[in-house]
Amino acid sequence: MTFSSSVKDPICVTTKPNYRPTGEIHVIIGPMFAGKTTALLRRVKLESNDGRNVVMIKSSKDTRYAVDAVVTHDGTKFPCWALPDLSSFKHRFGLDAYEKVDVIGIDEAQFFDDLYDFCCNAADLDGKTVIVAGLDGDYLRKSFGSVLDIIPLADTVTKLTARCELCNKRAFFTFRKTSETETELIGGADLYMPVCRQHYVNGQSVNEAAKMVLDFHKLPSSLILETTLVTP
Repeated sequence: MTFSSSVKDPICVTTKPNYRPTGEIHVIIGPMFAGKTTALLRRVKLESNDGRNVVMIKSSKDTRYAVDAVVTHDGTKFPCWALPDLSSFKHRFGLDAYEKVDVIGIDEAQFFDDLYDFCCNAADLDGKTVIVAGLDGDYLRKSFGSVLDIIPLADTVTKLTARCELCNKRAFFTFRKTSETETELIGGADLYMPVCRQHYVNGQSVNEAAKMVLDFHKLPSSLILETTLVTP
């Protein structure tokens, strides 16, 4: 006995989803003098050497070494856009030029209040690779700006450490040498130094040692070799 059917065999139709290309977010954090900017520039230069179009941004608040360049503490430079905020970058840079950008580096990211929205839009909607470097904490060891807010967005997070200026152990924290209390006080070794947990917690000894370091740097060069910094 045979049966016939008028129903045709089903046709399997597959369509490729029209997904929007997405980018990446990489975050580099740590205290001052941990090499965050150096790590950022190294990564950006590698991307550039691979043929990708890169652009660097820093906060216009940071004028310590140069106005139009990201500069490491040892003097390495990379040209950049110095901006008061990130939301204006696309307009200032130009939409056509922005479309051609593959990688965006952001230094001193803690100074940008719109960091979260910019990174989210650049990576998720515009397909950019965003590499962010900034302080994760201020001199009080509290969250600084929006840097920690973008951790949930990140593909990778790199936590760098420095060397304690008082004992040479690993330094996780930034100690302020002056009595100013505002969160944003831009400066370098004249105002800040990296310290380990012991020297941060023992605040009084840190204050005394910091004064010694400041006095040491003020000595005439002829006397520096004769001066020894004694720390607990």
